[in-house]
Amino acid sequence: MNRIASRRPETLEFSESAESSVYQRGLADRVEGACALEALEKQLFWLCELASHLSTEQVDKIHLPYHWTIRQVFEHCADAERVFGYRMLRIAAGDPTPLPSWDENAYADSRFGLGTFTNLVNEVAMLRQSNLLLLRRIEPKAWDRSVKVNGNRMTVRAIAWVTAGHLHHHFEIVEARCGMTVQRAPAPNM
Repeated sequence: MNRIASRRPETLEFSESAESSVYQRGLADRVEGACALEALEKQLFWLCELASHLSTEQVDKIHLPYHWTIRQVFEHCADAERVFGYRMLRIAAGDPTPLPSWDENAYADSRFGLGTFTNLVNEVAMLRQSNLLLLRRIEPKAWDRSVKVNGNRMTVRAIAWVTAGHLHHHFEIVEARCGMTVQRAPAPNM
């Protein structure tokens, strides 16, 4: 594991826009630890624990003031994993082509609608595992590469931490909506 390369990003590795930088940095700061790979890996356990505690009624109910069901939140998390993974791949490969923003609401409005919640949870897990495999195979200097994303320069490292922070943010909201707190990491002897 390359803990030095996957360390916490410096402020300059985030968006140059003050508003975007504060948001992205805030997501990354929600995540504990000093290694993005470890943080991303631990979230796989949290994903399984959280999903196993959700009932069908909770998954398909809109909990006001939110506008999405928990199923839609998990679909959004799958979409985000894909987008973040693609960005990390492109930047790590040294592709200098600027990357556009993505409209999460357009994705949410065009939900695919097929499949079970279990399959959706598996999809999020597989996408996360795919992103982890990518990050584990890139060379250390690739973590420092950057390109403009939505008009603002970001490094692979910053996107990895934002990826972890994004999932953390949504899982905390799901827990709050359902009045639960699940175990977020395996017990030390597991």
